[in-house]
Amino acid sequence: NPGKYGVCGMYMNQQGALFNVNYGLVSSAAADPIEKKPLFHFHPGTLCFSLGTLGCNFHCKHCQNWEISTANGSALKNTCRELTPEAAIKLALQTGCRGIAWTYNEPTIWFEYTLDSAKLAKENNLYTVYVTNGYATPEALDTIGPFLDAWRVDIKGFSDEFYKELSGIPHWREILEVTKRAKDKWNMHIEVVTNIIPGMNDDENQLKGLADWICNELGELTPWHVTRFYPHHRLNNLPPTPLAAIERAAEIGHRAGLKFVYAGNVPGHESESTRCYACGKPIVRRVGYQTEVTGLNGPKCKYCGADLNFRSIESGDLS
Repeated sequence: NPGKYGVCGMYMNQQGALFNVNYGLVSSAAADPIEKKPLFHFHPGTLCFSLGTLGCNFHCKHCQNWEISTANGSALKNTCRELTPEAAIKLALQTGCRGIAWTYNEPTIWFEYTLDSAKLAKENNLYTVYVTNGYATPEALDTIGPFLDAWRVDIKGFSDEFYKELSGIPHWREILEVTKRAKDKWNMHIEVVTNIIPGMNDDENQLKGLADWICNELGELTPWHVTRFYPHHRLNNLPPTPLAAIERAAEIGHRAGLKFVYAGNVPGHESESTRCYACGKPIVRRVGYQTEVTGLNGPKCKYCGADLNFRSIESGDLS
């Protein structure tokens, strides 16, 4: 209908044409540790200039940023400030960031802005990151693919019923297809996050199915972050995830063959840090967002030479 917003709240029908209303309008901006995304095997210890706007194409019941993700274009004027792609890159460089990430809400909701910004970022020798639900078309991925270095994707579960109940999305397997395409066609660095919600996606079948898919389709060196749920938004009636459930999910990942499974939202847990799967030596020590890199030689273990699937500035790899 003319004058109405679409599902994401940020595209409007204007006289029969689809018009993006949030180009360059930023709700949140910060120089974050890259580990906060979370990305553990991608330029560890660096700062990443992080930007978000309003709106989302999902309507997740447990969204931590629901105040911005559920807003539509009518909220832009009172919530956001303008930041052109040029200004964003300038701020990233001024704050000592080595890259830029579109995060806090779904980056495809302001696709045109992220595309223009990503092109400028690469011209300025900055790495680029999407923190995404992965619900993008192959055409959109292929448009931004030449300018995007990392695809930090939420794969929230592994069943039709779960995705429809949590996010209102019926065709969730498209997320798997576009994530594999990001790796295979565009050589993006991939890390997967799954928030473990009690009674919803913590069953053996979903966790094993997802762990097997990551291992078989993305590779055994792909980091998988299994994170603790805390009550939010429309799921504030549920308890936090028991630590035992997080550790069980991690064990399922290890049994599937994944070499790097991290427990998230569990401060001080030993699996925050990285050890070499081959020789057992410490590689990266993490305490909260404090990071100490001790065992890397480029993407490999400096002690035994095993490939650890790291991309780092120290190795001269900005992609």
